[in-house]
Amino acid sequence: MATARVLRLRQESLEAENSISVERASLVTQFYKLPESQSMSEPVRRAKCFEYILLNKYIYIGEGELIIGERGERPKATSTYPEVCIHSLEDLNILANRDKVWFSSSKEVLDTYRDEIIPYWSGKSNRERIMANMSPSWTQAYDAGVFTEFQEQRAPGHTVLGDKIYHKGMLDIIVDIEEAIFKLDFLSDPQAYDKREELRAIKITCNALISYGIRHADKLDILARECTDSDRKIELEEMARVCRKVPASAPSTIHEALQYYWFVHLGVITEVNPWDSFNPGRLDQHLYPIYKRELELGSISHDRCMELLHCFWIKFNNHPAPPKTGVTALESNTYTDFCNINIGGMTENGSDGVNDMSYMLLDTIEEMRLLQPSSNIQVSRKSPDQFIARTIEILKTGFGQPSIFNADNVVMELVNQGKSIVDARAGGCSGCVESGAFGKEAYILTGYFNLPKVLEITLHNGIDPRTGSLIGIQSGEVDTFESIEELLYAFDLQVNHFMNIKIEGNNIIESILMKHLPVPFLSALVDDCISNGLDYMCGGARYNSSYVQGVGVGSITDSLSAISKYVYEDKTLSLLEFIAILDNNFEGHEKFRYDLLYNTPKYGNDDDRADLFAVDVFDIYHNAVDGRPTPRGGTTRVNLLPTTCHVYFGSVIGASTDGRKAYEPLSEGISPVQGADVKGPTAVIKSAAKLDHLRTGGTLLNQKFTPGFFDSSEAIPKVVSLVRSYFCMDGHHIQFNVVDADTLRAAQKEPEKYRDLIVRVAGYSDYFNDLGLDLQNEIINRTEHHES
Repeated sequence: MATARVLRLRQESLEAENSISVERASLVTQFYKLPESQSMSEPVRRAKCFEYILLNKYIYIGEGELIIGERGERPKATSTYPEVCIHSLEDLNILANRDKVWFSSSKEVLDTYRDEIIPYWSGKSNRERIMANMSPSWTQAYDAGVFTEFQEQRAPGHTVLGDKIYHKGMLDIIVDIEEAIFKLDFLSDPQAYDKREELRAIKITCNALISYGIRHADKLDILARECTDSDRKIELEEMARVCRKVPASAPSTIHEALQYYWFVHLGVITEVNPWDSFNPGRLDQHLYPIYKRELELGSISHDRCMELLHCFWIKFNNHPAPPKTGVTALESNTYTDFCNINIGGMTENGSDGVNDMSYMLLDTIEEMRLLQPSSNIQVSRKSPDQFIARTIEILKTGFGQPSIFNADNVVMELVNQGKSIVDARAGGCSGCVESGAFGKEAYILTGYFNLPKVLEITLHNGIDPRTGSLIGIQSGEVDTFESIEELLYAFDLQVNHFMNIKIEGNNIIESILMKHLPVPFLSALVDDCISNGLDYMCGGARYNSSYVQGVGVGSITDSLSAISKYVYEDKTLSLLEFIAILDNNFEGHEKFRYDLLYNTPKYGNDDDRADLFAVDVFDIYHNAVDGRPTPRGGTTRVNLLPTTCHVYFGSVIGASTDGRKAYEPLSEGISPVQGADVKGPTAVIKSAAKLDHLRTGGTLLNQKFTPGFFDSSEAIPKVVSLVRSYFCMDGHHIQFNVVDADTLRAAQKEPEKYRDLIVRVAGYSDYFNDLGLDLQNEIINRTEHHES
């Protein structure tokens, strides 16, 4: 049970206002204006800027806290990053006044932006640099909604920590840096000077984090001297001791380990906004040896450890994702920062990784019931069924997390990508569903790709019907296609055309980031940046991947199924006639739309007449992406996930041949079109398993059950079997919404009565009230499974 302290801190976190903090932006601007900053190498300048921020930012310590440190001046005060993306006053006004996912701005923030931030950074931000270097064809496709670009308002860094900090303090890492500098060969290595600059920069950031910990210790000492509560005084003194030990030295207690990680977390998200997803990875396996040792020594109890874990969880919830506007907000419009803690899985030697700490973390998730951090369980063949069952006990309450991953599949995916088996077993999933080698890989998400939009463009011979502009290639007039295979061939040509544009843009953007936005602190944490003398952004990590995320698998599959049936099999109408009906948004053709919706083979029902088109689309998409080289020596790969982008992508597409009306949302992840799966959850997993998940870096499958489904004592064992069955078929991921449509409709009508209603959106959970109307309706329309 949560203590009174934890309940109060949790409530304070829930009630804290999401606001813009100008502190970091102001400190960055002050530093960049210093004359001495102009003559530094870029890695050293970024490191010295990081040091300047940590030496000058406000130290917040909340009443009763046990784990301390905030990104801003108070909980939910959210930093901005003008060197990455400079917000205009109009942007800040939109952020403060939009109905959903808003951030307030004080007069001080607005004045500082107007007088200090905007004048200095206009024309210098990375976003402006990127957009100025994109080709007209890239801009056309981007504006049309063919793809998005993650680095448009954010920076790379979609990575996860390994176990380094549980064995090495920053002082130990500095020793590694000094050894790497000593080994540099200035005689034979033409990059030796650049490597030394990078290593110098990494060392600066490590020392800066040590100083940051000491600043907290100094403030704790002051608070302890002033404290009149004897119990709290002892706590403050102990916290000061912890902050003087970590991050300088390796932790030996649970309190030290959690505080060390939190300082590191703050360091990473202060250095730059790393696509919102940095997290501790295999937290149960990292903490369990420390916890076990403390239990044996008698220096901690189970209840004290739980209180520390609860306080740790609350810190994540204090940190909404940095504010986003425009298309970037549309593709990922949420406060959630996608920190996704992995639980379970397997150890490096392949044994079952579930331990006592795994269940303590599940207890923490259930008791805290906070949106952040996100969580997942990694299920291997060796994981006990009770581990899955305990997770489903939490899910049936409607919380929407943890999500569930196939650990065996994740390992095989990573090994297929060239990772060692040991590194693969120590990896897992982050963000929504993305696989990576934790602590050893820079895996960067580059943006979403709108598969149904490309089909729409194919059906119009390269023209975007929304604008009338020729943005694709002329792949053939539809009246010349004599078979579905010829249409698929034209679609293949268009996919490759747009993917070439996307990846050309990716390569330019990556080159810009390598030159202008190194991250020496993140590089200190990821193997083998120090031994290579290269930045995380520049290929320094042991493994380097870039992902493009495909969206709308269910929608495009059903669209092709309909074309195949009515145009080429039944010959009900020509493709030109079909397109004319779409142009009129089915007006006057309601009976035909009914047949499209209810009498046409649909993906998600274990029907090869539809499902094999999903396989065709996947193969086309995979072949257009996989294996493409990147400037930092990495490889481009595919994921299939949407966040909220399936709503945005649908808004740029007219009516489609699956019966979807113009501008409505697409299907999400690899889930069927909302309401199209009518043969139950087992049929869904059979359809989804026909895709080759092992050739991806992640796929996302959502299912929805009504609360009444779990009234039967047999329900949880059945869901455990469903998960096991899907994973035996090499499915990557599955997650569950447990809520009925009537409740969601009631929440739309009277949101004030459902302030705490949480739903699973895509790869994350969110408050239903924080979702836009289109996304709310999309979730309502997902198929509900009733009978147990």
